[in-house]
Amino acid sequence: MKKQLNPIVKLAKEAVESYVRERKIIKPVEITPEMKERAGVFVSLKKHGELRGCIGTFEPTMANVAEEIISNAISSATRDPRFLPVTASDLDDLEYSVDILTKPERVKSKGEIDPKEHGIIVECGYKRGLLLPDLEGVDTVDQQIEICRAKGGISDKEPINLYRFEVKRYK
Repeated sequence: MKKQLNPIVKLAKEAVESYVRERKIIKPVEITPEMKERAGVFVSLKKHGELRGCIGTFEPTMANVAEEIISNAISSATRDPRFLPVTASDLDDLEYSVDILTKPERVKSKGEIDPKEHGIIVECGYKRGLLLPDLEGVDTVDQQIEICRAKGGISDKEPINLYRFEVKRYK
């Protein structure tokens, strides 16, 4: 028996499947109260336990979370530069995870960050790197910062501003 997907995860899955199969961008049918809010959203795709795509927004860019999920789910499947676009033959093997972010808050020191609880944004001028919280193999704030510097093209000599955020993760 297939487990019932959370409506948030179901929306991401339907968005990807509709776009990959028919090049159609769906409209949300079942909108939960949380989907009516505005927030940044990341959609992660995994295939056989390996990352297959992850795209998101750290602040809202759409009218609501539902539209943010649809847009970022399609981008995750088709526009993540680390991977080839998802094809119809991939769809049955994909697992979906949707993170809804709190508003990022600036922190004065890395001591205010817990890598299990907080995602971070590292910023230097216009360069920026973001990492979600509670990722396998990322156990320290220093690891988070190092990954974010690499993502943002920020050298370890450049001064940074640090921001933290929390997520509500749906799988």
